[in-house]
Amino acid sequence: MTCSKWDRATCLISLTAHSPNSSPPNIDIDDPAYAVNGRSKGKRLRCFLQTVDDRTAARTLEALWEYREAIRLRMGNAETVSNAAGRLLELLDRIKSGQRPAAQVTPPPAFNVSRITELRADLLALSNLEPQPRGYAFEAFLKKLFDAFGLKAQEAFRNKGEQIDGSFLLNNEVYLIEAKWQSKLVDISDLHTFHGKIEQKAMWTRGLIVSHAGFSEDGLHAFGRGKRVICMDGFDLYETLDRQIPLNHVLERKVRRAGETGDVFARVRDLF
Repeated sequence: MTCSKWDRATCLISLTAHSPNSSPPNIDIDDPAYAVNGRSKGKRLRCFLQTVDDRTAARTLEALWEYREAIRLRMGNAETVSNAAGRLLELLDRIKSGQRPAAQVTPPPAFNVSRITELRADLLALSNLEPQPRGYAFEAFLKKLFDAFGLKAQEAFRNKGEQIDGSFLLNNEVYLIEAKWQSKLVDISDLHTFHGKIEQKAMWTRGLIVSHAGFSEDGLHAFGRGKRVICMDGFDLYETLDRQIPLNHVLERKVRRAGETGDVFARVRDLF
């Protein structure tokens, strides 16, 4: 197909609105069916997205976003839309789960702003607590954070001879949580201790260490690669809330980076 009539971004509609194994698409974005609300490109695209199935709508938006970002980065342009990536990811989550908004001119905010403000305030308020109550409060905060993003968090629990700070589900995979709010960086001994707990569970169990202070570079290097653990620090948590990035996407990208490189700690600012 040629793209002489429409710019390349619009042509991506036809390239994404079919499965990879199907015959070539036959979608005419100039079809009057997509012009019921007007003939401008934006109105026809909006009508198209409201007409097609959820899977096609999500794939189209993902492809258009990738094209947009490629152009923006190539031109060296700064992002002008507040929390653009986070807002798109949250919208895609709802579309894929069958909860996309009907006939809206613009997508809704990525997440309830008052809820984000509350979670961010709760995180900052933990700094004012004494060490022991702060540790328990940090565990409770993480459960509330995971639940807010539909990750079905479990509060802290004890097995015989060990304490687990909680768990959650990500894409139907079980992750145990190790929550640390302490002045020192998490080092090799902390990493090995937690990984030992993971290895004593079912082979599909994974783990997340959340260290507010961060991680020792030497400890991460000595810990090595190929582990069933991913890591977050306090700045990751703050950026996730401040930039309104859905937590499930943050964790998914950390898991993917670990799977591709073996690195257990990839910072949010390097992933988004």
